[in-house]
Amino acid sequence: MHVTLFGATGKLGLECLQQCLEAGHAVTVLVRSPDKLPATLRDRITVVEGDGLVAADVERALPPGTDAILFAVGVDEKTSPPDLCTDVTRHILAVMRREQIPRLVWCGGGSNLRPEDVVTFGARFVRWFSETFLTHRHSDKVHQLQLLDDNADLCWIGIRPLQMKAGPRTGRYRLGYNAFSGFSSISFADCAHAMVKMLDDDTWVGKAPVIQY
Repeated sequence: MHVTLFGATGKLGLECLQQCLEAGHAVTVLVRSPDKLPATLRDRITVVEGDGLVAADVERALPPGTDAILFAVGVDEKTSPPDLCTDVTRHILAVMRREQIPRLVWCGGGSNLRPEDVVTFGARFVRWFSETFLTHRHSDKVHQLQLLDDNADLCWIGIRPLQMKAGPRTGRYRLGYNAFSGFSSISFADCAHAMVKMLDDDTWVGKAPVIQY
């Protein structure tokens, strides 16, 4: 499978990159700073230098024959531009629609509640905390999710982690609309594991389940 990865130099993105290669996928990455990629991986992938906020750069990273897209862009509360994920996603969706790219798998956040969620006190606390203390990140993810809902005719799958942390890939986690709280967590490695599996698994098409241990 030919996969384009956005956010390849972040903690989640690097896990996605390594696991895509392990699975035998051909990978293209769009990065602003290629030197941030591990030297051991650079010659095994196609590197496009550019910025996800520039539509022409996104188009270069999604050549004809792209089978799927992985979105692992992270948001820094202090330094990222407003609506970073939303604007990059908007460029991706435009190319997806024009080139008929079959699938987008994206990582969102647990503070964005879905109608299917079991909304407990813990879930309401997560949302309040994000709205109050992670305003920049939360609003971006809200806008991104609304954009994806507005393009529900395209094939996308979302995944919503709560706390992501360093840790091993176990392959053992819960994926669904289970109750969650601010203590719910997942390793970057296991979140990437679920995302890479979603590249060819239709179970969650058009959905955005929570991932947690």
